[in-house]
Amino acid sequence: MYRKKIMPLELSSKYGHFHSSPLSPSDFDAKPMVLLLGQYSVGKTSFIKYMLGRDFPGIRIGPEPTTDRFTAIMHGNTDKVTPGAALCSQHDRPFRGLSPFGNNFLSRLEGVECDSPILRNITLVDTPGILSGQKQNVGRNYDYDAVMKWFAERADLIIIMFDAHKLDISDELKRVIEMMKPHSDKVRVLLNKADAVSTQHLMRVYGALMWNLGKVMMTPEVCRVYMGSFWGAPLQNTEQASLLEQEKFDLFTDISQLPQNAVMRRINELVKRARGVKVHAYIIHYLRKQLPYTWGKREKQRRLIDRLDREFLMCARRYELPRGDFPPLEPFRQALLEIKDLSEFPKLDKKMVREMDKVFSVDIPELLERARH
Repeated sequence: MYRKKIMPLELSSKYGHFHSSPLSPSDFDAKPMVLLLGQYSVGKTSFIKYMLGRDFPGIRIGPEPTTDRFTAIMHGNTDKVTPGAALCSQHDRPFRGLSPFGNNFLSRLEGVECDSPILRNITLVDTPGILSGQKQNVGRNYDYDAVMKWFAERADLIIIMFDAHKLDISDELKRVIEMMKPHSDKVRVLLNKADAVSTQHLMRVYGALMWNLGKVMMTPEVCRVYMGSFWGAPLQNTEQASLLEQEKFDLFTDISQLPQNAVMRRINELVKRARGVKVHAYIIHYLRKQLPYTWGKREKQRRLIDRLDREFLMCARRYELPRGDFPPLEPFRQALLEIKDLSEFPKLDKKMVREMDKVFSVDIPELLERARH
């Protein structure tokens, strides 16, 4: 369905240039993916080790920034490390879409296989620790934001980790959290090392974290926040042992339900993408129609880009499109600035749009019906 009805409209309207590259069959067949984010030394790698019940190949843990790469931890009968370029070449893995990010990124990507029961049902992705201050701009010779966005779109669960002693949100972490807003239903927050503080202090830390997150996410209701201590050692403060045990149980239940809900989530993501593709195609069609046939195309295109917010509104009214499906303004504007001549885009094929409408009215309801039985 995606390949026949959605992908043709994606390709003709160059959706991949503005948003994300087309999906491959492995994206639909892949195990649920759990993405772990956080500043350095909040315990992301230790959390993975705790879940696996063992070390995994290439593990590095320490108080300094030790994880300097994206690591996909997958199931395998033997321990094995696969470099990024080779990982992106495997047809049965959902990472082929990372190839366009280039060698600079692929040298910072690796796939790890090891035998652990939990990996039979999910894939874990460890990310480089998000730095603070000037350090966040040093040494990143690839498009970090675009890579994070790619993983966020394909992850089934996004866990943002905080240390009970380090609640400050750096500029880069703030930017990453803002990127997660379209995927807020998948985001969970984990306050790690909660046993290192007293119960009274923990309440204050929890309140401060909720306050900080509320300011960044700009929502009155923040996503679910779990508390725990995941590093394999006995609790330092046993007074909140029962609370942390219950929180750990709730978090692991959340993760264990991912395989059961994977089909519904894939359908949900497909619907979101299809709606985005339809709106994108109409935006390009509308802007293209505003250009003159002969002289002054470049000046007119520049004026359209400058008042893009107004053009979005006019496009929504003209084609009766929901404003909630329109993309964020500034990233779209930046992508448009890279286009030399909008009139070179193919004309909108109304037959493709009709096929897309059939996806919403016929194909998706049929998929949902089959998923229920």
